[in-house]
Amino acid sequence: MNIQEAKFLMSNSRVEDCPPPTLPEYAFIGRSNVGKSSLINMLTGQKGLAKTSSLPGKTQLINHFLINNKWYLVDLPGYGYARVSKESRVKWGRMINYYLRKRENLACVFVLIDSRHEPQAVDLEFMEQLGSEGVPFVMVFTKADKQSGSRTQQNVTDYLQKMEQSWDEVPRHFITSAEDKTGREDILQFIEEVNQQLAQEADNM
Repeated sequence: MNIQEAKFLMSNSRVEDCPPPTLPEYAFIGRSNVGKSSLINMLTGQKGLAKTSSLPGKTQLINHFLINNKWYLVDLPGYGYARVSKESRVKWGRMINYYLRKRENLACVFVLIDSRHEPQAVDLEFMEQLGSEGVPFVMVFTKADKQSGSRTQQNVTDYLQKMEQSWDEVPRHFITSAEDKTGREDILQFIEEVNQQLAQEADNM
C-alpha cells in the first residue's frame, strides 16, 4: 500500500460524534508510552501527524485520521499507567470500551506492546477483554531497535506462549521499529488485505 495522503480529521470524547461509519477503521492502542504516536507517524510517513510526547497519557481523545480517502486510522488513549487522575483514567476506560464495542465499522484493533518487556498482565488482560467482546485485533510489538533481535524475539515468544494457554488461536503479530521502519510494509499490506476482503463482502451482499 502506498499512502499518498494522511490527514487529521477530528478528535472526540463521544463515539456518537465520530465520523460516519462508512469507511473501514483501524484503531491503535497500547499502554502509555508504548510508542504509539511514533508508530502512527512512521506508518503514514508524516513525522508530525500524531503528536508525540515524553509524558505518558498525552492522547486523551478518540483521534481520527483519514488515509487515502479510503480508510480511517484511529489513535486511542493508552491504558495502564499514566500521570493523570483516577477519575480521568476511569473516564478514558469507559470511552475506550464503548468505542470498541459500538463502533460498527471497526475492522481491526492494533494492540501495541513494548517488545523490551516480558509479558505484562495489563496487556494480556486487555487482549482477553477484546477476545471476550469478539473484537478483531492483532499484536504489534514496538521499539524493536532498542535491544538485540534475540531479546525481542524471546519476549515475543514469551507473549505468544502465554496467550496459547487460554487462546485456541493466537492472533497475528508484527514486530516494529518506528526508528528503522521495521514492520511498516507488513502492517500496511495487512490493512490493504482486510480492506479488499471487506470490499468483496460488501459486493456480495
